[in-house]
Amino acid sequence: MLETFVTQQKLSQNVKQQALVLPLDAVGIADIPLVGGKNASLGEMIQQLQSKGVKVPTGFATTAYAYRFFIQGAGLETKLRQIFADLDVEDVNNLRQCGKQARTLMLQTPFPEELEKAIAQAYEDLCNQYGADTDVAVRSSATAEDLPDASFAGQQETYLNVHGLPAVLQACHKCFASIFTDRAISYRQIKGFDHFNIALSVGVQKMVRADLAASGVMFSIDTETGFKDAALITAAYGLGENVVQGAVNPDEYLVFKPTLKQGYRPILEKRLGTKEIKMVYDLGGSKMTKNIPVAASDRAAFALNDDEILQLAHWACLIEEHYSQVRGVYTPMDIEWAKDGITNELFIVQARPETVQSQKIKNVLHIYQLQEKGEVLVTGRSVGEMIGQGKARVILDVHRLGEFQPGEVLVTNRTDPDWEPIMKKASAIVTNSGGRTCHAAIIAREMGIPAIVGCGNATKIIKAGQEITVSCAEGETGKVYKGLLAYEVQEIPLEKLPRTRTQIMMNVGNPEEAFGYSAIPNDGVGLARMEFIIANHIKAHPLALIHFDELEDELAKYKIAELTAEYADKPQFFIDKLAQGIGAIAAAFYPKPVIVRLSDFKSNEYANLLGGKQFEPKEENPMIGWRGASRYYDERYREGFALECRAMKQVREQMGLTNVILMIPFCRTPAEGRRVLAEMAKHGLVRGENGLQVYVMCELPSNVQLADEFCQVFDGFSIGSNDLTQLTLGLDRDSELVAHLFDERNEAVKRMIAKAISTVKQHGRKIGICGQAPSDYPEFARFLVEEGIDSISLNPDSVLKTLLEIAATENTCS
Repeated sequence: MLETFVTQQKLSQNVKQQALVLPLDAVGIADIPLVGGKNASLGEMIQQLQSKGVKVPTGFATTAYAYRFFIQGAGLETKLRQIFADLDVEDVNNLRQCGKQARTLMLQTPFPEELEKAIAQAYEDLCNQYGADTDVAVRSSATAEDLPDASFAGQQETYLNVHGLPAVLQACHKCFASIFTDRAISYRQIKGFDHFNIALSVGVQKMVRADLAASGVMFSIDTETGFKDAALITAAYGLGENVVQGAVNPDEYLVFKPTLKQGYRPILEKRLGTKEIKMVYDLGGSKMTKNIPVAASDRAAFALNDDEILQLAHWACLIEEHYSQVRGVYTPMDIEWAKDGITNELFIVQARPETVQSQKIKNVLHIYQLQEKGEVLVTGRSVGEMIGQGKARVILDVHRLGEFQPGEVLVTNRTDPDWEPIMKKASAIVTNSGGRTCHAAIIAREMGIPAIVGCGNATKIIKAGQEITVSCAEGETGKVYKGLLAYEVQEIPLEKLPRTRTQIMMNVGNPEEAFGYSAIPNDGVGLARMEFIIANHIKAHPLALIHFDELEDELAKYKIAELTAEYADKPQFFIDKLAQGIGAIAAAFYPKPVIVRLSDFKSNEYANLLGGKQFEPKEENPMIGWRGASRYYDERYREGFALECRAMKQVREQMGLTNVILMIPFCRTPAEGRRVLAEMAKHGLVRGENGLQVYVMCELPSNVQLADEFCQVFDGFSIGSNDLTQLTLGLDRDSELVAHLFDERNEAVKRMIAKAISTVKQHGRKIGICGQAPSDYPEFARFLVEEGIDSISLNPDSVLKTLLEIAATENTCS
């Protein structure tokens, strides 16, 4: 007796295998052979995670048995094998012809009556729950889909806003046929899957009314670096297909998982996307869905609020933990979500194992570095920390894919799975639209190709045949350079590296590079500079934000208004951006110490920030003028310093990143140090409370001569060899007249450093160095180790060679 629709949740495997249709709550991850990866995962979450608060829309799935019942009953396999006898996936025209013939054959063959009845019964039950002709999503789910080492996502079709039984049956039929889309045929062939060993299940799920709200994709891992402690969430208005296909540039949010699990609110980044269009129901129209423009006010606002961001990130953690437990190995996840605009509820609509970072070999780190700079043509979101180059091939029409030549750089508006046969031949990919979770990004990662997405106007700026270099090795912002620039690839073996008594730390200023750098062997961050974040992400003088209405420079006022458009409270913009930037660095190295130096711009550098000239004096020698500690308690700047303090309080207390150690630069006297600590305490940063340590830069002769007294004020010291050298030798290294005398290896400088190390260690405090010298000169690193320094903080590109030098020195000393 043929089983059709089964309603019981707990079914024997024998009954399941003979069913044509199963409710989603009756299947789980063990049922991938029956209902494919997508539907098995939905059932698994409904059964195992709904009790923990994860919401998943209900529905049903046709089975692999139903697919084979259709194929075998109609005698289709023989005919399909004849079509594929001469298949050549490298020949685009041949691939198209075979795919079209196969799909036509499938669609012209009627469903068996038993299968139609089973689908009708299941849909009727869904309508009894939600109302007549309820709207559903009809999605394909192949039995080889969503495996840990291969992602078939997007290979088959999905249909949204499907109403009524005739439309549901038609959509299911189209899904069956889509097992032979051109991209699915090509992908299976490349991955070595037999076309006839794979079956297709169709999931029919109650629609989430994201057309009235928002949707997107999230990963429980950083997609570019493989950093496993961050959840990346993308969001745009309307139904989720636009985000998946890369038709829009979505918002991006980054959340730190370890302190989220402790109850903190660690949103490390909020990046506003352009979100030009949204997919909605085509009510009264001839199509199921349509794209419409997004209002300017909505485009300028984030699609999710902070509570929703944190809720989704929490679910990502739960889903990742569950699948890791089920599989017995760490399993980062690729998850689709949607928000219902009627109920304002969030839902998970898909979850699959991430298939790129989880498969990478972790014992060798590859670092790409440009050896020269060139003219930047366009920028966008970087995908893959690599560099690629070649002649540009600009293609705007899918019918021109046959023109693409191996080794060229593909430049297009966006890609979908139909483009995959040529994507694997590209040296790099550049698109106008899309975010880091769009189709082009996912496929580029899987194929190990650098890509820059969301460039906006790449197809207009880059000319066909133009030689270009695509750099994704400079942080989150990818750059397309004119010409073929020289670059190198550094391989760092992560096994069998020696451990040193001296701590090896890193100097990190750019938050966008922090996750990648954290993979280099290290003991934390010896210097995280605020200046990069202020200059590149905030761009405005803190006092210009506080006194925005009083600004005299109209152009600066306009630019600040544009930068802070989503902030009615302008100073809060400074606090949030600084907290997010420092938070990203602290999270990347958590729980290792991250020493954050408070702002050390000179007055002329502050003046160059937007609105800065109005608040800064003109000094003859800013290098030894109003900088560092002397600004913090001064009436002319203390309001600005208060914003820094509030940002750091946010990092430590709201984000839970208590591994942050604060450091005071250019502190001339112990009394000045106490004044700064008092100023910090006014804003909730009290040394000793909540484990807060405060260090001081050792970069002035007074810091060395009075090191014993500074030990009474601060918890630790970090030697700034650049300024200490200048002030010991009495020279300006920027002056061409005396620059040749600048040398940290000068005996006078070395004696100052030796005395600082000796005095500080006598008083039981920590002392390290964050200056340039040990990165540049191996012999200087040896000198520091011999003097007994606690830590050496290096530029990331010099960590490996200096680590080996230090290990050899320690062996000699012992």
